[in-house]
Amino acid sequence: MEEAKITIQDIASLKGKRKITMLTAYDYPLADLVDKAGIDIILVGDSLANVVLGLELTTMVGMQEMLHHSKAVTRAAKHSLVIGDMPYESYQINPKEAMKNAKRFIEEADCDAVKLEWFDKCLEAAKEIIGSGIPVMGHIGLTPQTADKIGGFKVQGKDISSALGLIEQAIELEKCGCFAIVLECIPDKIACLITERLKIPTLGIGAGIHCDGQVLVTYDLLGLFQRFKPKFIKQYVNLSELIEKAIHDYKREVTEKKFPAKEHSFGISEEEFKKIFISLKP
Repeated sequence: MEEAKITIQDIASLKGKRKITMLTAYDYPLADLVDKAGIDIILVGDSLANVVLGLELTTMVGMQEMLHHSKAVTRAAKHSLVIGDMPYESYQINPKEAMKNAKRFIEEADCDAVKLEWFDKCLEAAKEIIGSGIPVMGHIGLTPQTADKIGGFKVQGKDISSALGLIEQAIELEKCGCFAIVLECIPDKIACLITERLKIPTLGIGAGIHCDGQVLVTYDLLGLFQRFKPKFIKQYVNLSELIEKAIHDYKREVTEKKFPAKEHSFGISEEEFKKIFISLKP
């Protein structure tokens, strides 16, 4: 029996019952595998910029690319909840523009929700989007889109001032109606405090075991992204080595005339071939 599509309400109900799983996907084949594995949430992350498009920063990917890849993912996802990661400057300009772009993820790409990284006017944008009926997942801690404003790509909340600031951000995001929050690169004890204070689920990435669930970039999990490897990544398999070997084997078999073999080729009857051969004679 086919499993039902996961809803926002399903995710909310899991807090305190079992851990929630979330992974990224950017195309149909990977989304199909993630979905079939029973992962609760698929995030079409702006990490697309780094791991698929070869760009240096997530700020270098825009709405066109995010919608294009979101459409591919939602075609595959029959079970998982799909969240579109709103790219840089798609929601920071003003709340109305944020709502307009969020609607595109829902109406054009068939996503179930959107995700916003914290910035100075995040609450205004989140309220506008939620007010239009679109579910929003928040994101605090290390926010890659605005890393230059928080001291770079490093752990956040390691002193009393920044830790209390993160706790307050989480509480305010919950108050404005977010259904869940990503905690990125936060000390595990601070993530635990946030998780305990919220009624909505927290999804950790580099935030320890006490979050209500975990999220990873699937390309990191599979060993498909080699440029850098943060401390919080666990590589479950190194597909890069397997893929490279397969490509080398292909190259060798082609150059040695071992591929394609007879079983990879299509035949024609001798009778038909003779007719064609004769017709070509001058």
